[in-house]
Amino acid sequence: MNVPNRLTVLRMVITPVFLAIFLAESISNHFLWGLLIYAVGCITDFLDGKIARKYNLITVFGKLADPVADKMLTTAALLALMQLGLCSIWIVMIVLVREFAVTSLRLVASAQGVVIPANIWGKLKTATQMVFTLLMLLATHLADSGVIPADFNLPLLSNILLAITAVLAVVSGIIYINDASKVIDINAK
Repeated sequence: MNVPNRLTVLRMVITPVFLAIFLAESISNHFLWGLLIYAVGCITDFLDGKIARKYNLITVFGKLADPVADKMLTTAALLALMQLGLCSIWIVMIVLVREFAVTSLRLVASAQGVVIPANIWGKLKTATQMVFTLLMLLATHLADSGVIPADFNLPLLSNILLAITAVLAVVSGIIYINDASKVIDINAK
């Protein structure tokens, strides 16, 4: 297994660790530790693609597993924020519907011998979601530490930022479905 694929697998492995630590109130500074683990996951996402392209290490596994690892990490963060009342269930639902639709199309394409890599809109959605989520994880830590005043409307800020990612999820999903419909046969047996 090459380095980019190992980074992708690492992102998958640390996702449940992030969620468990971020939500573990019994751990001192759990929001900070969760933030740092999530940041490591985001860095692996940046590095795996950069290394794969630079050293021509792009593989079918990487094309398929990288987006799945991204979805695992970003969905875990949305669920954590939802658990804390910082993310609307509707944002989570919109993002998950998009992710399931795109993943389903990827599976159909794969069964037909076609690999459909992430497009620029999907990458923009993921990057925006990761950055906004990092900001909200940091804000959660700062609020827990008393740096952000208790009367600051953190749920409103969080939902505005994450709603932007939900809109990008819809746009990128529509573009992806349109592009995929040109290269796969949904009626194939």
